[in-house]
Amino acid sequence: MQDAITNVLNKYDLTGKYLDNFAISELNNYFSTALNRITIVELINSESSKIVRETAARLYEEQPELLRPGGNSYTTRRYAACLRDIEYYLRYASYALIAGNTNILNERVLDGLRDTYNSLNVPIAPTVRSIQLLEEVIKEIITSKNFVDNNIIGEPFQYMIKSLSEQDL
Repeated sequence: MQDAITNVLNKYDLTGKYLDNFAISELNNYFSTALNRITIVELINSESSKIVRETAARLYEEQPELLRPGGNSYTTRRYAACLRDIEYYLRYASYALIAGNTNILNERVLDGLRDTYNSLNVPIAPTVRSIQLLEEVIKEIITSKNFVDNNIIGEPFQYMIKSLSEQDL
């Protein structure tokens, strides 16, 4: 997994260049948001089960057909798998947040997801919606606790949403 620092340094190392103003600006941005990133990830860690529960409740309220016979969350095993997946997206989004880099999402979530969902005939729309809901729930919690600027929260979630929306699953 690369973080923002490693990503910048690797780019310049591969081309044999010294860091320029653009690279310094990228590094400065990462360090200037570090405290916010840590605060957000601490919140996600301490509230993860609540975040997953609330996300699932909203998803199934919006799309109750998922819980009915024939729905992708019908049966206890499938329901548990959906909750596990929501937690999985949340965990990896927190890794990407702390790293300031979305590369881990490709490596650990998005690349394998295509094959897995295709083989299981899992529709992508509810998955995308659950990721949107995760972002919304986290922003609401942070806003209610008057924590930090929540502008950086969306990056990993929006990246997953965009990537999944562009793929033919």
